[in-house]
Amino acid sequence: MARVQLIIPDEDRERFVRQARREGLTFSAWLRAAARERLEARQRTERFASSEDLRRFFDTCAAREGPGVEPDWPEHLQTLHESMTDGLPSV
Repeated sequence: MARVQLIIPDEDRERFVRQARREGLTFSAWLRAAARERLEARQRTERFASSEDLRRFFDTCAAREGPGVEPDWPEHLQTLHESMTDGLPSV
C-alpha cells in the first residue's frame, strides 16, 4: 500500500476529521472514500456516441432552460472585458 502526504489548511483538516468521525471512519478511510466517490462520479458521465445523442442533449438543455432571449453579444462581451480589466492600472 502506498503512503501519501497531503498539505491542507488546519481548519480544513479539523472539519474533515470531524466529518470522518461522524461517519465512523478514520480520516484516512474518509479521504479514500471521498476520492473513490469523485472518480466514480466522473466515470458515470456518459459520452456522446452519435450526433443524435448530442442533439438530444442540447434539446434537453433547451427544454430545461425554457424559451428565452439570447444575450446581446456585444454587450455581453463588453461586460466580460470590463470584468477582466477591472482593477488593472490605467495606461
